Amino acid sequence: MTRRTDAHPDLTRPDVGAPFFSTWRVATPERQKAAVEAIAHTWEHRPWPAADLLGYHVYTGHDGETLMHHSQWASEQAYEAFVQAHRQERNDEIDTAVPGIERVELNRYRYYRSEERAACDHRVPGLIVAVRIDFEPGTAERRRDWIDLLLRTDPGPVAHRGLIAAHFHLAGDGTHVLNYAEWETAEAYDKAIAVPVDEEWERVRSYPGVKGFTGRRYDHALGLVPE
Repeated sequence: MTRRTDAHPDLTRPDVGAPFFSTWRVATPERQKAAVEAIAHTWEHRPWPAADLLGYHVYTGHDGETLMHHSQWASEQAYEAFVQAHRQERNDEIDTAVPGIERVELNRYRYYRSEERAACDHRVPGLIVAVRIDFEPGTAERRRDWIDLLLRTDPGPVAHRGLIAAHFHLAGDGTHVLNYAEWETAEAYDKAIAVPVDEEWERVRSYPGVKGFTGRRYDHALGLVPE
């Protein structure tokens, strides 16, 4: 069966071979809440669809109009089997409860590496920031080097105090990197991004091939896992 959990996902699970992130647009905070409850009801009243689905999490955007979905699959083949057998009936039930949902995009990733939390750090993230780093066409091979450079760069004492962990994923189409960053609070994140960019960080921002950065703030709203 399906169980609801308040626990955040572990982005470093070695058995996750196919992490997916997708975005829905629902227009208002009221519809965000209604959509999350519709997702929970739809999933909780059905058996867990596949042993190779390890977890499914939903986040409400601070923009008041979007949802981010993160599903952890053992393989892309397992996801494709779910699409064939289970996805449409679940989407239909959710759409009946909350008509007019716009399913904006689905991106497939491979996990690369993390700035991991310390072993003794048991803080629960109060803010998730999903940062998309776009790369120029033909520069997909530079993405790993860019992540390695970033993780060698000292974020400074302000970020050290508020950043719990950051997890870097490579888009399957080669176009971008996704940084799933766990922050203690929104205030801690605001303080970190208010610090002036120094020379070391400018090298990260202007790395050859990097086209731009887009960050979105989310709250973890729903976790679903197998019993």
